[in-house]
Amino acid sequence: MKLGILVIDDEDGIRRSLTRILREDGYIVHTAPNGEEALSLVRNNPSNLDVIICDLIMPGIDGIRTIEEIGKIHHEATKIILTGYGTLESSIKAIEAGIDGFITKPFENKELKWKIREYYIKRKMRQFIAPDVFNELLNEPAQLEPRISLITILFSDIRGFTRLSSLVPPDDLAVLLNRYYFQPMSEIIKRHRGMIDKYIGDSIMALFGVPVYQERHEENAVNCAIEMMELIRQLNKGFEIGIGISTGHVVTGIFGSVNKKEYTAFGMPVNIAARLQKLALPGEVVISEDTKKALNNNIPFERGGLLRVSSSSAPVTYYKWIGNGNNTI
Repeated sequence: MKLGILVIDDEDGIRRSLTRILREDGYIVHTAPNGEEALSLVRNNPSNLDVIICDLIMPGIDGIRTIEEIGKIHHEATKIILTGYGTLESSIKAIEAGIDGFITKPFENKELKWKIREYYIKRKMRQFIAPDVFNELLNEPAQLEPRISLITILFSDIRGFTRLSSLVPPDDLAVLLNRYYFQPMSEIIKRHRGMIDKYIGDSIMALFGVPVYQERHEENAVNCAIEMMELIRQLNKGFEIGIGISTGHVVTGIFGSVNKKEYTAFGMPVNIAARLQKLALPGEVVISEDTKKALNNNIPFERGGLLRVSSSSAPVTYYKWIGNGNNTI
């Protein structure tokens, strides 16, 4: 995984040692002997710096202050403190400064590489994916790199949200959405080995089949959608949802600006899933033909019609499920 790493340490031997070790794994390594030079490097070249490894005790600006200042410039970078000793006070200050982890001196080469990988992936991915998928990523972090992937995309959206928001006070609406929609729906997605791509207003976008490949991702997505639908009905909190699902080849990977990067997917199947979600009535799951082809016949889907996504693309046949609570693959 060709990440850019900045090593900040006043000891020349430590800088040379870390550079040699990390370049063995293909990392692009930059070094700075103090906080002042490190800040200059970050200001001039933030897009090439994914991980910051900074010594705790240095002359001039110390490690914690250096990390704090770097965080103001490059918030998305993974930040690691390198220390020969630690105290409770310094640990608290480091956490407050936004540190992702610690590496203690002396260190084993394997431990160093593993810690960097773990802290980087944890910062980028852990809140969005199931624990077992996260653990697989630790062993194969290259799966985060841009690539063509065959996946299934799910979009969920609350029906009648504008009306709901006009009837419920903002504080109560926030509790309603977080407790009875975003939180439980996200847990269901992770339980079915899906990855939460993003929240868009009252919509949720989820990916199945990445970042770690999984067979039967189409079934996982459909089963997930049905469980989401049934839970919303059981909770009976005054709103319903519609879900759209599509399968196909997309570009996946970590994309974005210096200040914000995220793992996501691009391609026509994403657009199709979003459009199918808009077609779905309250309580409906609408899927593309490519998704349906990968399913067995345990769940009844009825042909819904044709969707034309753009004037230059062929129309997409879609299918509707209107379930009664007991249909899973």
